[in-house]
Amino acid sequence: MTRTKPIASLSLDLDNQWSYMKTHGDAGWESYPSYLDIVVPRVLRLLEERNLKITFFIVGQDAALEQNQAALRSIAEAGHEIGNHSFKHEQWLHLYSEAEIDQDLGQAEALIEQVTGQRPIGFRGPGFSCSEAVLRVLARRGYHYDASTFPTYIGPLARAYYFMTANLTPEEAEERKKLFGTLQDGLRPLKPYRWQMGHQSQELLEIPVTTMPIVKMPIHVSYILYASLFSEALALAYFRAALMMCRLTGTQLSLLLHPLDFMGCDDTDALAFFPAMGVPSSKKVRVVERVLDMMSQYFSVVPMREHAQGVLREAKFTEVIPNFGAEQAV
Repeated sequence: MTRTKPIASLSLDLDNQWSYMKTHGDAGWESYPSYLDIVVPRVLRLLEERNLKITFFIVGQDAALEQNQAALRSIAEAGHEIGNHSFKHEQWLHLYSEAEIDQDLGQAEALIEQVTGQRPIGFRGPGFSCSEAVLRVLARRGYHYDASTFPTYIGPLARAYYFMTANLTPEEAEERKKLFGTLQDGLRPLKPYRWQMGHQSQELLEIPVTTMPIVKMPIHVSYILYASLFSEALALAYFRAALMMCRLTGTQLSLLLHPLDFMGCDDTDALAFFPAMGVPSSKKVRVVERVLDMMSQYFSVVPMREHAQGVLREAKFTEVIPNFGAEQAV
């Protein structure tokens, strides 16, 4: 008998050029420069060649601009799931009031549905930002799953690198001092779970961005690409080891992509501050292809909505009380 491979979800946070510039503190982001006309066809072509359907988390501000709408429609027309990635793409979303969160997510939701024809049922916070208020809004708006948690211990290191390289005013630095989480994020579960928030969120699942089981080191593709600058062979060996660890521990992999995983110095020089942006796109795409082929060897790759449906169908999940300082499993 043929043994069925476990499912794994694949998603792409469709952060645009302006959103990276905004986070970095670069002038000119207010004109909303975009590379979606370059990266979206490139990603869709690669996925079609592998017969893969994934989830694209779209920023509402991009859906609001006519220059981006054809690219965004093409994603839905190709049969991919569309998720909500907030309207403003501000990585300090967790500091918003509940009313502000509701307005931001609702505005993004309406525009995304208008442009793509899909009403999102999944959400990922920009920069993995999440809070109890975010979860309450998602539950109230009828979302099926959140995908904003990132169980790793390296948050403080990421924050230190960010502040060393960003161009921030003192006010912006104060606003963003809690970005990228704390060491306690490494204590969060790796396997999908359901948020326990009373009657309003009986079906709100959390599907974490997968990190290496046990050691909780990042394994999403941007990290693999950065490691490949030193040794492509070792970077791919690390990723294969992560896949094997997920299989051995029964961790349902949810792998994350970003647009810059498919772009290089031949596409733009405006994002040179971003790791691995000094290499040509052809080299990066080659590594991404190897990663996706390897993932498909070990797992059946599906969009996140199918991942969530499978978790609910099997009912093999714990329940977790939201407590953003330390979640407490029950």
